[in-house]
Amino acid sequence: MAGGKLTPRQKMINLMYLVFIAMLAMNMSKEVLSAFGLMNERFEGATNSAKATNEQMLAALDAKAAEAKGEFIGAAATAHKVEAATKKFYDFVGTLKEEVLKGVEPEDGKLPYEAMDKADNLDHSWFTGDGYTARGKEVLAAIETYKSDLKAALSDKKYSPILNEINAKFDLADIANKEGLKIKFLDYHFKGFPAIASLAKLSAWQNDAKKAESDVISAALGKAAVSEASYSKFQAIVALDKNVYFQGEPVTGKVVLGKYDPNAGANFGNFKGPGKLVNGQALISTTAGAVGEQTLSGSFSFIENGKPIPLKFEGKYVVVPRPNSANISADKMNVVYRGLPNPLTVSFAGIGDNNVTASGPGVSPAGGKGKYNLNPGSGTEVTVTATGKMTDGKTVSDKKVFRIKNIPAPLGAIGGVTGVQKGPKSRLEVSQISAVLPDFLYDLNFQVTQFTFKVPGQAAIVVNGGSVNAQCKAALARVTRGDQVTISNIKSKLVGGVGNLVIKDAAPVVYEIQ
Repeated sequence: MAGGKLTPRQKMINLMYLVFIAMLAMNMSKEVLSAFGLMNERFEGATNSAKATNEQMLAALDAKAAEAKGEFIGAAATAHKVEAATKKFYDFVGTLKEEVLKGVEPEDGKLPYEAMDKADNLDHSWFTGDGYTARGKEVLAAIETYKSDLKAALSDKKYSPILNEINAKFDLADIANKEGLKIKFLDYHFKGFPAIASLAKLSAWQNDAKKAESDVISAALGKAAVSEASYSKFQAIVALDKNVYFQGEPVTGKVVLGKYDPNAGANFGNFKGPGKLVNGQALISTTAGAVGEQTLSGSFSFIENGKPIPLKFEGKYVVVPRPNSANISADKMNVVYRGLPNPLTVSFAGIGDNNVTASGPGVSPAGGKGKYNLNPGSGTEVTVTATGKMTDGKTVSDKKVFRIKNIPAPLGAIGGVTGVQKGPKSRLEVSQISAVLPDFLYDLNFQVTQFTFKVPGQAAIVVNGGSVNAQCKAALARVTRGDQVTISNIKSKLVGGVGNLVIKDAAPVVYEIQ
């Protein structure tokens, strides 16, 4: 066939002979086609089983994440990412299988495997000459996207074997045939293959994806369980035989490994003891009684496999008197003001208020246990002494020194407003002159006893009391718009003050006529 010069007729005969041989090679036996069909059934059956199993495992992982939290939350998140990537790829491969089956009519509900010996559907859809059509390129892109999504989801090195397996099964590199020639991925697996063979290959892809999903969920569940059981999740808990020790007394107890589970509340049964169950924890709540060693005991039941397991507990603690240092504080500041009944609260740690007394210059009871008033006299400091009577009859005392300050000078006000004001003279005629002390610790009331009323161009008028008199009104009758009336030398006394307390003159106030 290949030797010497051939006539045109001989060349035609040889060409026809080659075509005949090629047709024989492509004409697979019915048994081979049926075998591909059975293989496809096995793949699809295994895939459907894996889908159901994966759904159950993922639901179990979600339930564990909701119940135990911890590592299971991250494991569930990884599994869901893989589930989403798998579904996307799985559904895309499903569209490819629909392409293969285009024009194929089932017989008695089953595909006619022996008649599916043509490669036309995919050959025309995926391939053009030596290259790929847009659809063929879409297939390659879907595989790359699937692998990329899995790589992003499985960043933990413990998933490397699963990721390596997927990369190997979906390696898109050219493949060498028996002659060593490099053939493109889709050409090698699909070009010229019978439809039933291509269908089985695509079902294998779906099965590979579902197997990887199953492996990830299993690994995530197992990894989280192992992590939660790791010693790194436990804490070393110091359990002393009692909670208070006296100087020189031996300290005894033990150190145990424990693990706190805030989600274990559903597993607790009845609780008996000084406290109650809150959010899965037995919270102790009691009152320390007499001085000395006390015992704290009780029991609770833990539900395991539907059966209650009773657990008893017992611990000791020691009640000691509180520290014998007094707590004396000024309710307003760490200073007291001359001329005021400064309130004090006096207590002694470890001693009841009925056994505590306070004394000092100007100190007097104010009604109520531990409540006193301090009215300081002359000087710059005053000392308050607290004395407490203990249960054994002994007394203890402590002292506190307070600074004495005078009441600051108030501010003059017209109608309760300080500073420069503007308005008609008719308003000034009826306004009350007062003294106020804003932003002070005490709410003080001052009564104005005298002030000086000055109108421009007229003699100053000294007024007794806190109201504008007739002489002031006469002076106002001669003022014009823009004139400023100054009220100064405002003298006042403290309402409810102690003794003959002298209050500094209030700051002047100015009223501009409008």
